[in-house]
Amino acid sequence: MVTSDSESARTEKALSDERESVAIEVDGVAMVRLLGPHDRLLRVVESKFPDVEIHVRGNEITLTGDRDSVAAAEELVDELIAMVRDGHDLGTQDVESSASILRQNQGSPKTLLGQTILTARGKAIRPKTLGQSQYVEAMDNNTIVFGIGPAGTGKTYLAMAKAVQALQRKEVDRIILSRPAIEAGERLGFLPGSLTDKIDPYLRPLYDALNDMMDPELVPKLLAAGTVEVAPLAYMRGRTLNKSFVVLDEAQNTTPEQMKMFLTRLGFDSKMVITGDVTQVDLPEGASGLKLVSNVLRDIDDIHFAELTSADVVRHTLVGKIVDAYTTYDAEKQRDEYNSKNRPRARSRNHEGR
Repeated sequence: MVTSDSESARTEKALSDERESVAIEVDGVAMVRLLGPHDRLLRVVESKFPDVEIHVRGNEITLTGDRDSVAAAEELVDELIAMVRDGHDLGTQDVESSASILRQNQGSPKTLLGQTILTARGKAIRPKTLGQSQYVEAMDNNTIVFGIGPAGTGKTYLAMAKAVQALQRKEVDRIILSRPAIEAGERLGFLPGSLTDKIDPYLRPLYDALNDMMDPELVPKLLAAGTVEVAPLAYMRGRTLNKSFVVLDEAQNTTPEQMKMFLTRLGFDSKMVITGDVTQVDLPEGASGLKLVSNVLRDIDDIHFAELTSADVVRHTLVGKIVDAYTTYDAEKQRDEYNSKNRPRARSRNHEGR
């Protein structure tokens, strides 16, 4: 097929008309905060829009490409600039999450990811993904919230941040943090020392998070006064917890009876957040209370189940890939077990010969 010079010119003109170039002036923001050290954050933006050429000169960012892609990239850059202006210290996770929120038309990343729960030791604690933002919103709007998801999704950390925030605002009189004392697939044997010495290793992650969020010198005073209590689940029996923010961690290792016991401790003006990962049950036998409770309580008002996924993992990027790999493996294993149990058995030769 021969194309005339005039047709070629028209084609080139149509292509050039579809391409667009937009210049964004960045004022009042240090470019390193927007682009990241060694342009690390800029590389993330480029990976999201491979068809857009991004050039930075001074405080001007130029985007060139087809009209739709440039418009989408411009929207993301504008949101990132607004977040930095609001004091948000951007990381690669923030850029990834912002791009995902815009792609799904879920609203403004600045609004969803910019809500500061509290500021501790010079660091703002905020949700970093859409799922985390919805989880935090659920804790604001419900009395009992279940945060269910894989490791690294911030289930417990965000719950404890909301607990500290509620205490600082005088919405509650005390914080109660609890975990079942179950070993993670190991037998640790006899532990020396007092009862407190024996249970402290199980509760250490909660102490670590507390020290992250509060003045380390203040934590022992609050513990001594009973304003903050860190205790194994067994200590909850027989109590009524009024005007308290109660967090139960590692709830996948509760039995159904323990879960019922814990939930019925709820008193007036209190909130409960129960967190766990149903894929990491360490119970020696029997059903997990966390697995059962989602079927029993899911339709009750003022109880919310927040489902976090590998997309909400805020640890090393490999953690999300590990979670997905294990999820796929477990699904295939369950499918194979189901097929083997339901495969028709071949009839014996004796039976066939009759």
